[in-house]
Amino acid sequence: MCGILAVFGCVDNSQAKRSRIIELSRRLRHRGPDWSGLHCHQNCYLAHQRLAIVDPTSGDQPLYNEDKTVVVTVNGEIYNHKLLREKLKSHQFRTGSDCEVIAHLYEEYGEGFVDMLDGMFSFVLLDTRDKSFIAARDAIGITPLYMGWGLDGSIWFASEMKALSDDCERFMSFLPGHVYSSKSGTLKRWYNPPWFLEHTPSTPYDPLVLREAFEKAVLKRLMTDVPFGVLLSGGLDSSLVAAVASRHMAESEAACQWGSQLHTFCIGLKGSPDLKAAREVADYLGTRHHEFYFTVQEGIDALEEVIYHVETYDVTTIRASTPMFLMSRKIKSLGVKMVLSGEGSDEIFGGYLYFHKAPNKDEFHQETCRKIKSLHLYDCLRANKSTSAWGVEARVPFLDKEFINIAMSIDPEWKMVRPDLGRIEKWILRNAFDDDEKPYLPKHILYRQKEQFSDGVGYSWIDGLKDHANREVTDAMLMHASFVYPENTPTTKEAYYYRTIFEKFFPKNAARSTVPGGPSVACSTAKAVEWDAAWSKNLDPSGRAALGVHEAAYKEVVEAKNDNLINGATQKLQEGIVEKSAAVV
Repeated sequence: MCGILAVFGCVDNSQAKRSRIIELSRRLRHRGPDWSGLHCHQNCYLAHQRLAIVDPTSGDQPLYNEDKTVVVTVNGEIYNHKLLREKLKSHQFRTGSDCEVIAHLYEEYGEGFVDMLDGMFSFVLLDTRDKSFIAARDAIGITPLYMGWGLDGSIWFASEMKALSDDCERFMSFLPGHVYSSKSGTLKRWYNPPWFLEHTPSTPYDPLVLREAFEKAVLKRLMTDVPFGVLLSGGLDSSLVAAVASRHMAESEAACQWGSQLHTFCIGLKGSPDLKAAREVADYLGTRHHEFYFTVQEGIDALEEVIYHVETYDVTTIRASTPMFLMSRKIKSLGVKMVLSGEGSDEIFGGYLYFHKAPNKDEFHQETCRKIKSLHLYDCLRANKSTSAWGVEARVPFLDKEFINIAMSIDPEWKMVRPDLGRIEKWILRNAFDDDEKPYLPKHILYRQKEQFSDGVGYSWIDGLKDHANREVTDAMLMHASFVYPENTPTTKEAYYYRTIFEKFFPKNAARSTVPGGPSVACSTAKAVEWDAAWSKNLDPSGRAALGVHEAAYKEVVEAKNDNLINGATQKLQEGIVEKSAAVV
């Protein structure tokens, strides 16, 4: 994963401005520690911090067309670049970089080529012939991109907010699946899949079609010239990624360089559910497994760094980003630069536990659509920035364009949780990989109940965060939160604590507006909170908040009630004994 920064229309194009662009680009160096590049054309600047994954020797950026009239700075991977090169045989390529096709596609097809790209990407392209430029972001927003405006009329683009927030008066998160053209001065959606309209689909469920689509998605993401592995929590999604990658490693190009044994990585508090489950999956698949531990205190100590890198104050995101951030540092220390991860499955298949309460298939489907559309603000943001903080690239096969189209075309009746038919959450995905002849996974792993990452690393992690926030934030501070933070007002001490750290790094109004708000239970959208009246009284993003659904659904609540019953009964018994004793006397 790389870091990009582009600035157009600066009034000042002196050496001092160039130095300033270099300084701001340096704020993204964690994303691309391998090389830095800068192209200046009059009052236009395109900067790049490179993490070399494909063609490490010659793929430095910015990249160009043949006569260098088209310049492009890219963050991402174009998985179909070899197929696209076949369509560009009249063009001369300078490098083996997968991203170089972008400059030539623009030359050949103009601004309308973006839909031809299969991958994850954010890029900015300058046509020096007329000083026009375009910027685009991938379909789902796997790679981050921000857009800003300076007081001098300049327009800015950057992979992370920290590279433009100080110099822009106004900035925002660039919308996924959109392209900006300087010629029209507008953002236009280039990604228009059928599911985007949220109409309920009716395609029958075919397990083999779903399985094959996912296997293709994993295989194309094994495109790498550097060591890689899989983030393995032991849950369904990451286990399937590991199972498919492991099964097809031998036939991949990567195996020629790095061998056919897959590396897997897991992190958790000692004794956590994820560590145990991941070890079992790794043993079954025969991977080279790496197990990392962290303590609650180590996680708390990292919070400021995490919030600086992830650029959010969303509670769920910070809870899950912290262990991922710590794990990424360990992974990088082993010399690994790229990992596959399991994000996106819960949004596509309704895997979050609150989906148990979906009233009908129409609302179920609409909620999955809403969840996918907002992934760039939550799980995509977490997975990308937590890993990129240490120069590691995360690839997400569940968010493959073709796979999403197939999965979102299935009649949602098949995705509904139906205990009467033996269907738990994500049953259609589990069933697609339930192969008795050549099992991908053991049955009990294949049908293991959903754990959110921040829960699976150990329940005491979340409880420890809450305790720490309770010590740092007073009742008076929370009571006056609406005056201090009138926009997206924090409603818990944990949320307040994260907000104070965020505001320290990103104090502008525009920064806080990039973070979503609204009520949520167990990662739901605000709309889905309406599915159960009890949820409005327990607005916590942990999976345990889906009371009566998760098998560990805040057991302390139940235990506390039991303790009260026992204590009450004991007290009555003692009172009875005292009364009897008094009567005897």
